[in-house]
Amino acid sequence: MKSIVRNLIIVLVLLSIPLVAMQFTDEVEWGAGDFLVGGIILFCLISGIDYLLHRIENRKYRVLAIILLLVVFFLIWVELAVGIFPF
Repeated sequence: MKSIVRNLIIVLVLLSIPLVAMQFTDEVEWGAGDFLVGGIILFCLISGIDYLLHRIENRKYRVLAIILLLVVFFLIWVELAVGIFPF
């Protein structure tokens, strides 16, 4: 339970960055749906990293798994932001 609360706090802190940026510039235009999807994706990423850190004992496999998780996260984030894959 503590890890879920900790992960939620981390997500809220990270989502406060675009929220604050929206107050100072017109370049950042996030809606409620953007914050919701961003929060879900960030929560999954942080929870996944937390899970991998506690479940994989071999350091090399742990680092590789976290890198793979980060790559998948960034591909999803960029696809949702600008659409890098033509469909």
